[in-house]
Amino acid sequence: MAIKVLADAAPQEVRFAELRRRMPGVSQKMLSVTLHSLTRDGLVTRRVEPTVPPRVHYRLTELGLSLEIPLAAVRAWAERHMAEIDRINAINDARPDSDGAARGRSS
Repeated sequence: MAIKVLADAAPQEVRFAELRRRMPGVSQKMLSVTLHSLTRDGLVTRRVEPTVPPRVHYRLTELGLSLEIPLAAVRAWAERHMAEIDRINAINDARPDSDGAARGRSS
Protein backbone atom coordinates (compact mmCIF):
# COMPACT_ATOMS: atom_id res chain seq x y z
CA MET A 1 0.00 0.00 0.00
CA ALA A 2 2.94 2.38 0.59
CA ILE A 3 3.85 2.10 -3.09
CA LYS A 4 0.28 3.04 -4.09
CA VAL A 5 0.17 6.06 -1.78
CA LEU A 6 3.57 7.27 -2.98
CA ALA A 7 2.62 6.64 -6.63
CA ASP A 8 -0.57 8.67 -6.19
CA ALA A 9 1.54 11.57 -4.85
CA ALA A 10 4.30 11.28 -7.48
CA PRO A 11 6.37 13.21 -8.27
CA GLN A 12 5.80 14.96 -4.95
CA GLU A 13 7.31 13.78 -1.67
CA VAL A 14 5.15 12.58 1.20
CA ARG A 15 6.06 13.05 4.85
CA PHE A 16 6.05 10.02 7.14
CA ALA A 17 3.09 11.31 9.18
CA GLU A 18 1.05 11.89 6.02
CA LEU A 19 1.87 8.39 4.74
CA ARG A 20 0.70 6.95 8.03
CA ARG A 21 -2.52 8.99 7.89
CA ARG A 22 -3.24 7.71 4.36
CA MET A 23 -2.71 4.10 5.43
CA PRO A 24 -5.28 3.38 8.15
CA GLY A 25 -4.54 0.34 10.26
CA VAL A 26 -0.79 0.37 9.59
CA SER A 27 1.28 0.81 12.72
CA GLN A 28 4.12 3.30 12.91
CA LYS A 29 6.56 0.42 13.39
CA MET A 30 5.30 -1.55 10.36
CA LEU A 31 5.37 1.55 8.15
CA SER A 32 8.88 2.37 9.30
CA VAL A 33 10.11 -1.17 8.59
CA THR A 34 8.39 -1.19 5.18
CA LEU A 35 9.85 2.17 4.16
CA HIS A 36 13.31 1.10 5.32
CA SER A 37 13.05 -2.02 3.17
CA LEU A 38 11.73 -0.11 0.13
CA THR A 39 14.55 2.43 0.51
CA ARG A 40 17.15 -0.32 0.81
CA ASP A 41 15.77 -1.95 -2.35
CA GLY A 42 16.05 1.33 -4.26
CA LEU A 43 12.29 1.75 -4.74
CA VAL A 44 11.95 4.79 -2.47
CA THR A 45 14.17 7.77 -1.67
CA ARG A 46 14.25 9.28 1.80
CA ARG A 47 15.05 12.91 2.60
CA VAL A 48 15.48 14.20 6.13
CA GLU A 49 15.08 17.88 6.99
CA PRO A 50 17.44 18.80 9.85
CA THR A 51 14.72 20.25 12.06
CA VAL A 52 13.68 19.38 15.59
CA PRO A 53 12.01 16.96 15.33
CA PRO A 54 13.39 15.91 11.94
CA ARG A 55 10.93 15.94 9.03
CA VAL A 56 11.29 12.83 6.90
CA HIS A 57 10.03 12.80 3.32
CA TYR A 58 9.64 9.83 0.96
CA ARG A 59 9.27 9.63 -2.82
CA LEU A 60 9.27 6.77 -5.30
CA THR A 61 12.33 6.34 -7.49
CA GLU A 62 11.94 5.56 -11.19
CA LEU A 63 12.31 1.89 -10.26
CA GLY A 64 9.55 2.25 -7.67
CA LEU A 65 7.29 4.05 -10.14
CA SER A 66 7.71 1.15 -12.55
CA LEU A 67 5.88 -1.06 -10.01
CA GLU A 68 2.63 0.93 -10.15
CA ILE A 69 1.21 -0.74 -13.29
CA PRO A 70 1.85 -4.36 -12.21
CA LEU A 71 0.63 -3.64 -8.66
CA ALA A 72 -2.52 -1.97 -10.02
CA ALA A 73 -3.20 -5.16 -11.99
CA VAL A 74 -2.80 -7.27 -8.83
CA ARG A 75 -5.12 -4.91 -6.89
CA ALA A 76 -7.74 -5.13 -9.64
CA TRP A 77 -7.48 -8.95 -9.67
CA ALA A 78 -7.86 -9.06 -5.87
CA GLU A 79 -10.90 -6.78 -5.95
CA ARG A 80 -12.53 -8.91 -8.68
CA HIS A 81 -11.95 -12.16 -6.78
CA MET A 82 -12.22 -11.10 -3.11
CA ALA A 83 -15.78 -12.42 -2.66
CA GLU A 84 -14.78 -15.79 -4.11
CA ILE A 85 -11.68 -15.97 -1.90
CA ASP A 86 -13.75 -15.04 1.18
CA ARG A 87 -16.29 -17.77 0.29
CA ILE A 88 -13.54 -20.40 -0.09
CA ASN A 89 -11.93 -19.31 3.20
CA ALA A 90 -15.27 -19.63 5.00
CA ILE A 91 -15.75 -23.15 3.62
CA ASN A 92 -12.23 -24.16 4.60
CA ASP A 93 -12.52 -22.57 8.05
CA ALA A 94 -15.70 -24.57 8.72
CA ARG A 95 -14.19 -27.86 7.51
CA PRO A 96 -13.05 -30.09 10.39
CA ASP A 97 -9.38 -31.02 10.67
CA SER A 98 -8.41 -34.67 10.90
CA ASP A 99 -8.86 -34.47 14.69
CA GLY A 100 -12.47 -33.29 14.28
CA ALA A 101 -11.91 -29.66 15.32
CA ALA A 102 -12.99 -26.85 12.99
CA ARG A 103 -10.09 -24.90 11.46
CA GLY A 104 -9.37 -21.48 12.84
CA ARG A 105 -11.31 -22.13 16.02
CA SER A 106 -9.92 -22.97 19.41
CA SER A 107 -11.74 -25.21 21.83
